[in-house]
Amino acid sequence: MIIASAGIRSMIGKRKFLGLLLLAWLPFLIEAIRFYFAANYPQAAMILGATRESYREFFNYQAFFVFLITIWVGSGLIANDKRANALQIYLSKPLTRAEYVAGKLSILIVFLLLVTWLPAMLLLVLHMLFQGNLDFIRANLLLFPAITLYSFLQVLLAAFTMLALSSLSNSSRFVAILYTGAIFFTDAVYGVLYAVTGNTSFSWISLSGNLRQVGNIIFRMKPVYPDTPWLLSLAVVVGMIVVSTVILDRRVRGVEVVS
Repeated sequence: MIIASAGIRSMIGKRKFLGLLLLAWLPFLIEAIRFYFAANYPQAAMILGATRESYREFFNYQAFFVFLITIWVGSGLIANDKRANALQIYLSKPLTRAEYVAGKLSILIVFLLLVTWLPAMLLLVLHMLFQGNLDFIRANLLLFPAITLYSFLQVLLAAFTMLALSSLSNSSRFVAILYTGAIFFTDAVYGVLYAVTGNTSFSWISLSGNLRQVGNIIFRMKPVYPDTPWLLSLAVVVGMIVVSTVILDRRVRGVEVVS
């Protein structure tokens, strides 16, 4: 808790980062205004009315901010400690590796949920209040678990991947480059394979593509990539989290003292 609270306070104290957080809530504001007009002006409801797909699209809008916040907050979480030799100090105290990693993960997870799960849930509440009834909620009860499940899956993938990369280097800039490369390079490889083969069976190569595929299934929409089984995409996402955990277990080392 001390590691997490100290890291969160440190980031909140940066004005530029707070500006990014505020900017990340701009899609929420736009969607809230859209829902308001749809609920209060019947002639606009056909165009601006919210559906289950609207909430799925909201996460697509937030993906860019998730990427930026992951790099800004996460790239130096472990790399900076390694560069300053602070990792040895942390783990020379009665603090286990699991507690250290959990504290660092919590910092990134809190900020990512702040721009994914929280605004999506608030949109759902505002939607209900604007309509003045529970008709939409009753017809779309799956949105509550769908928003929660997809938010946490997206956040955990980003947080674990970034933290694992941060443990591999002493340079936060190099870590940011690695993460950016992992996202865009896998997308580019899939794009080339799609251009060559003409089908989407290789979409599992793309990290963001796997999230999009699983997201559509969670929200009960048609798969983005019909030639790729969604279970394969889910396996890649879970596999990345597991691999990241193994990397953290091996790279986060120090002198542990059992009290």
